[in-house]
Amino acid sequence: MHHPLNHSPLSKLNLLRDTRGLSTVEYIILLVLLAVGCITAWSNFRETVIAKVQDSDQQISEMQ
Repeated sequence: MHHPLNHSPLSKLNLLRDTRGLSTVEYIILLVLLAVGCITAWSNFRETVIAKVQDSDQQISEMQ
């Protein structure tokens, strides 16, 4: 019976050649990069909206 944790050099070589999980890792990296991009964009958008609202509030205060 073949044990899944066989420590022979041949099993380690087969593990290095196995690329089945590689696409999963690539998708995870892509999702992380996408999430970082979205968070950065949202942060910049938020700062812009806050600045515009504060500017509008200041202009309205000066009119009164």
